[in-house]
Amino acid sequence: MTDQIIHPALARGNVAVITGAASGIGLAAAIRFAALGLRVVLADRDHEKLEAAAKALPAGSEFLIQTVDVADSASVAALAAAVRDRFGAVSVIMNNAGVGGGGNALAAPEAWTRVLGVNLFGVLHGVQAFVPGMVGGTLPGLVINTGSKQGITQPPGDTAYNVSKSGVKALTEGLAHTLRTETAGRVTVHLLIPGFTYTGMTTGRHTSQPPGAWSPDQVVTRMLEGIAHGEFYILCQDNETTREMDEKRILWAAQDITENRPALSRWHPDYAEAFKAYMAGQ
Repeated sequence: MTDQIIHPALARGNVAVITGAASGIGLAAAIRFAALGLRVVLADRDHEKLEAAAKALPAGSEFLIQTVDVADSASVAALAAAVRDRFGAVSVIMNNAGVGGGGNALAAPEAWTRVLGVNLFGVLHGVQAFVPGMVGGTLPGLVINTGSKQGITQPPGDTAYNVSKSGVKALTEGLAHTLRTETAGRVTVHLLIPGFTYTGMTTGRHTSQPPGAWSPDQVVTRMLEGIAHGEFYILCQDNETTREMDEKRILWAAQDITENRPALSRWHPDYAEAFKAYMAGQ
């Protein structure tokens, strides 16, 4: 792919801002954007990790690292001001920072506040800090928000995480309509939906990349392919889940409503055999 084939905003010399860029998908995206000749801004909470991450960029890359708490709108506004002072207009914003571990609906409110603050309000703060400038300009713009399959199929366990990613999906869908109306496609937005990926959020459970997981670089490759094809929902697979399996699981979840089944029937013991047969195509 050339930069113009992928998206006109991914042109050499343009500026890309990535949150959650100290590791995982965010760092992989920063490396790929820099390789395309973009000037990249790596934003994250941990300054030491950002310094280490910057060393992974291609030689000669023009970059800025900035410590930011995406849950704090003032911190994101300060990021936007720093980028503007250093590089000028932003062409790409990737709202990628995320955390897990919020717990179920009965978990401590503090855990919910932390997860929603980073995963949902962090995306909103990034959108509101950077996208108005794209809309008000004349150049192509690209917005990427990192969602999750858990925000669609709602597996039980970390309900706070599911809620946050459901919110990102709804926010990004609404933003797509707004940008289509106000920029006629000049500024586009895409919802990145990773599968099982070996990132900073999973390394605590795994000492090495599990066979079933994709690497962050595989996710970014899929992301760029999706952007090049104009996909809004960039649904990623992994080494244990096919596109067909994802589609069936998503449709089953939606049919909980249309079929008036119990919530999360995929995990309900009374529907275990029906779901198994459905996935087997019987």
